[in-house]
Amino acid sequence: MRRNNPESKQPGRHRTRGLLLNLLIIVCIYFAVQWYQARPLASGNAPELRAQTTGARSFDLSDWRGQPVLVHFWAIWCRICTLEQNSIEALSADHRVITIAMQSGDDLAIHRYLQQQGLSFDNIADPYGEIATEWGVRGVPASFVLDGAGRIRFAEIGYSTGIGLRGKLWAAEQLH
Repeated sequence: MRRNNPESKQPGRHRTRGLLLNLLIIVCIYFAVQWYQARPLASGNAPELRAQTTGARSFDLSDWRGQPVLVHFWAIWCRICTLEQNSIEALSADHRVITIAMQSGDDLAIHRYLQQQGLSFDNIADPYGEIATEWGVRGVPASFVLDGAGRIRFAEIGYSTGIGLRGKLWAAEQLH
């Protein structure tokens, strides 16, 4: 005698449940890795940031209070940074963005690189990683989204999409 098993009649349902479970596990692992990597990054009020840009202009992060800001650490030698540089450029047209080139040479070398790549975002050279150390950055790319009061609302290491960064800038504006 054959028994009627409801699951045997719907093998696709069982397979879908398995795929969803696997997807949930992958998402959990992804966020756990992101959390682990971001542990040393600065949090709370943003560290002071005063320097001269590679374009020879004075920069003081405290002058940008009132609107969200993206502080983005990158390096000339970083291949992942190269992949996201056009997103950072596009963001800089609509938002306040300051980038810090970590261990990538002096002002002139970085300025030339930016010109060759057709990039115009504001940048500060950090040849010895001193600024990066203050912000807890040990690897690049690293992105910080600050709210209008200068408080770090989001911090992450690794590739970030332009859409993801725009969303975080929007959220930081709402949280302020």
